[in-house]
Amino acid sequence: MTTADDFGLHRTHLIGVAYRLTGSVADAEDAVQEAWPRFAKAQGIKDVRGWLTTVVSRICLDRLRSAAVRRETYVGSWLPEPLVTTSEDDDPLASVVRSDGVRMAALVVLDKLTPDQRVAFVLHDAFGMPFSEIADVLGVSEAAARQHASRARKTVTGSAPPPRAALAEQQEVLEKFVQAMSSGDVEAVLGLLHPDAVMIGDGGGKVRTAVQTVTGADKVARFFFGLLRKYGFFPAMTPALVNGDLGMVMAAQGEMAARVTTFTVHEGKILAVYDIANPDKLGHVEL
Repeated sequence: MTTADDFGLHRTHLIGVAYRLTGSVADAEDAVQEAWPRFAKAQGIKDVRGWLTTVVSRICLDRLRSAAVRRETYVGSWLPEPLVTTSEDDDPLASVVRSDGVRMAALVVLDKLTPDQRVAFVLHDAFGMPFSEIADVLGVSEAAARQHASRARKTVTGSAPPPRAALAEQQEVLEKFVQAMSSGDVEAVLGLLHPDAVMIGDGGGKVRTAVQTVTGADKVARFFFGLLRKYGFFPAMTPALVNGDLGMVMAAQGEMAARVTTFTVHEGKILAVYDIANPDKLGHVEL
């Protein structure tokens, strides 16, 4: 087996690790690509998967720290880049999105963590990396690595989203929602929104979406119908798997910018809507 073949065997795993760490498809792919020349030059590696995971994690940690600085001046809410996949088994990223931890709702919770906490938590709780190796990634003691993971776990546990609804249930709810919006049926829309529904938009200050989080079924419904009145039509949207949940992909239509929208369905109702419209986060999506 060649060095390239050996690297290729672990590529999907590394993309999964890097995406879970950064919430960015572009950063994940760049981190894995950056690890390749280091691997090609290295010699005597006994645990290839572990070695590559450590290298990619260090690269991601640097990117997370840079992202934390950028967010201080970011306009509006920050959402992860959507990971849009097909339902085909040969989709190389299909295995990545099967994990609950890659759902948009779960990644939003991870964004509450510091870079060090996120790395420690993801590497240990999601991928089973020993704290001795995590400490090496972070450049801290093993005790400090454990503390980072513990603090992260408390935050994640307190904000954990509900379990993923079956895709059939998601499809039924979203079809009813689209139909109700298209026909302008306010009562039907309200009936499909969970009382605690939230709408989070990410336009990065470049395109229109919700700048602040919209909370409550009534306000979320009013937001959607406000868009309907503004643009005069309900946009054509293509169903897609977004981070493993059912969502919608929309090309630009008139004044309405392209976007990827995904949902969290809970107890037969829409609990959360995530609207990613910042064009910088959609470069990898086929619109």
